Amino acid sequence: MTMLKIISNKEDATDVIKSAISAEIKRMEIGLNRTKREIKSFEEKYKMSSETFAKEFAAEDLKRGDDEYIRWAGELEMSKRIKEELKKLKDIEYVAA
Repeated sequence: MTMLKIISNKEDATDVIKSAISAEIKRMEIGLNRTKREIKSFEEKYKMSSETFAKEFAAEDLKRGDDEYIRWAGELEMSKRIKEELKKLKDIEYVAA
């Protein structure tokens, strides 16, 4: 857990920072949902889970080769990174100064 202590002369500074973090969480959740849709479309097209894809397939195994392999792998990596960042932001605890 990350503890965030805000010390400011402005009364609304904490609210502004909380609002900015909340907006970033929402933006990242939208991105994660888009990424999930892309991943799902690959899974449906190739009739396999992303887990199987990541473990067993290479670019030459897919119909469109490198392009689709790179896109699918990229979406999986993006999903992982967004989830990690979202966890960090959601775990922030605000501490009264």
